[in-house]
Amino acid sequence: MQIKKVLSVFLFVQLLFNCQENAIQKGEVKIIPMPSKQTLNEGQFILSSSTGIDYPEALKVSAEFLKSFIEQSKRIRLNKGNDIQFIIDTSIENDEGYSLQILPNSIEVKAKTDQGAFYAVQTLRQLLSPDFENGSFNAEQVYIPCVSITDAPQFIYRGMHLDVGRHLFSVDFIKKYVDALAMLKMNTFHWHLTEDQGWRIEIKKYPKLQEVAAYRNETLIGHYNAQPQLFDGKKYGGYYTQEQIKEIVAYASARFITVIPEIELPGHSQAAIAAYPELGCTGEQVEVAKKGGVFENIYCPKEETFAFLEAVFDEVLELFPSKYIHIGGDEAPKTNWKKCKSCQQRIKDEGLKDEHELQSYFISRIEEYLNSKGRQIIGWDEILEGGLAPNATVMSWRGFDGAIEAAKQHHNVILTPGSHCYFDHYQSENKDEPLAIGGFLPLEKVYSLNPIPDELTEEEAKYVLGAQGNVWTEYMPNTKQVEYMVFPRILALSEVVWLNSKERNYKEFASRVENFHKRLDALDINYANHLFEIEGELLSIENNIVYQMETSSKGKIIRYTLEGSEPTADSEVYKEPVSINESVNLKARVFDAEEKLGTTFSQEINLHKAVGATITINKELNKSYPGSGAAGLVNGISGSNYRYGDKEWLGFSGEDIEIVIDLKQVKHIHSIETRFHNGQGQWIYAPKEIEIALGNGSFEVFELNANEDLIIDFKSIFEGEKAKEIRLRIPNYGIIPDGKQGAGNKAWTFIDEIIIN
Repeated sequence: MQIKKVLSVFLFVQLLFNCQENAIQKGEVKIIPMPSKQTLNEGQFILSSSTGIDYPEALKVSAEFLKSFIEQSKRIRLNKGNDIQFIIDTSIENDEGYSLQILPNSIEVKAKTDQGAFYAVQTLRQLLSPDFENGSFNAEQVYIPCVSITDAPQFIYRGMHLDVGRHLFSVDFIKKYVDALAMLKMNTFHWHLTEDQGWRIEIKKYPKLQEVAAYRNETLIGHYNAQPQLFDGKKYGGYYTQEQIKEIVAYASARFITVIPEIELPGHSQAAIAAYPELGCTGEQVEVAKKGGVFENIYCPKEETFAFLEAVFDEVLELFPSKYIHIGGDEAPKTNWKKCKSCQQRIKDEGLKDEHELQSYFISRIEEYLNSKGRQIIGWDEILEGGLAPNATVMSWRGFDGAIEAAKQHHNVILTPGSHCYFDHYQSENKDEPLAIGGFLPLEKVYSLNPIPDELTEEEAKYVLGAQGNVWTEYMPNTKQVEYMVFPRILALSEVVWLNSKERNYKEFASRVENFHKRLDALDINYANHLFEIEGELLSIENNIVYQMETSSKGKIIRYTLEGSEPTADSEVYKEPVSINESVNLKARVFDAEEKLGTTFSQEINLHKAVGATITINKELNKSYPGSGAAGLVNGISGSNYRYGDKEWLGFSGEDIEIVIDLKQVKHIHSIETRFHNGQGQWIYAPKEIEIALGNGSFEVFELNANEDLIIDFKSIFEGEKAKEIRLRIPNYGIIPDGKQGAGNKAWTFIDEIIIN
């Protein structure tokens, strides 16, 4: 009798446990990237060692991947049988598309190709416990929710980049990186292998590339903009052998990822020139660069250089079967070309107009050679300058203009604008964030990217292949730092390139990211978690100034104070926008019941005379750096001291701007102040002067203090002045001088809050 009671209790507990697990599995289907179409149905499929799997040879890679993934668990082994069936379906139009049907008694994967079936497997993977990721799942069965999914990607190019020139990472880490791409249904790994700071690919014909170009004498400590610059005094470097590269390419191919190598030319080539000085214009010995930046030592377009590059590409093509080869083409200062007799003779002999056309000639020579080998080139958008090579694909990084121009010329384009796709930028305004190059690219901004610019017609839009996230590693000395900068922003990009923009919703996506954290934990990926941070905005509603707050996380509350003290579980609960009647120091934090989550949000609000005023600017806002719109310049909130791309800084590319502020009534004007970002390493220069006019008065010119500080402050005092309207003219700095990053291009202007007292 006692045994029966114990058995009954055991069975009840077991049933209760199973019901709880079922309830969990029956919840929302939280897949990233979200499938094109999904329907959650009643019931669950029970996966156990009695489950069988069947597949045709044509879908073997995807089916074996699923089998291996499931059998990482300690207790489940799949048998032969048709419980899980992989079926070839030629009616599916998209080669990367699939359907996944999970019923109580079967799982059906249909696809036209093994690649499509592989993506079905990645979806099914996310319906399983995260414990499967590291083999720690220890039950004898698992419940999978019944769901019907029909899915296919929006874009054919879904990429991630990794720079190994600045910092070198192990073969094991490169494989881990590739695994993450595969999990998120990305299909391209852009491997940036050569740089001024290091040559990372073995080329057997040129051994000095391994002996000299692969190593630098020391590395910059701290930020490029710091004065003075400091170095660590330690030799640094290394390279991938051809055997290691073959291993990685094969590993990626087994996960349906194409590896595209980048061999930079004609710029970012100082490391190669350090090994073989005859490749430069001067023939002088130079050293492998010790810091990031733009350097004047670039390849000289002479026959000796072309012979070198063709021989390099001969070996590269043997290692990489990809259709595309990336040749860089960006940031190539023409200083030495202008002084070089050989270059000037080449311009004359080829009937070229200038050094920009000489670069186009250089790119076209390389393209012609690679085309003759059955390959095509991709280059950064500078390859548009001087005329685009005939068959080139443009990777647009300096905003959207390069993509628009190339697509209108009927060239394929890949979107990777710095404003939305540069994962080396800061992702939070938290002051404790690790050192980064600058800028501000939060998760939500990545998610907001629409790879098809509005300026393109439906026909021109067909030339947009997709988008890519870029990871430049000047400030990422180790793999944990790379992971921190990539995750979770790669999750947002994976959905951008998979799902139509009209079907995307950031708040819903954020809830899936929170759920995805468990999978990243299981994969031992060092991700950034900013989901519990607070976003705030000052609004003028019917002449009342209020401050609105929100958080991406669901089911949480915000508590706040206005006098600068730390919020506690007893602080005011945020329910509606907070009235602001004076300058305050607002602090807020997300709580789950009484538990603090995330970090404290802090915002100083300066209720100066222009807050709530009407403001107009004579230029359209740049879509890459629009801040909070024109009104953001008079919203009482100053931008970050470090991150020029936040919601408060407005960026203008090479334009003179005029700003008009209508105070709505005549007010005493005692002072006008603002500030400009001066991050010259990012092509941002403060203007040399600013012009101000009060009311209908004439403009008065004020010179700005010209130095290399990161922030340039401006303040002008007015005695006894009154005005209803204030006008400011801000001329662009002009052309970036030789020897500086971005030389030859017009500078960016970034302006912060305009404070009127």
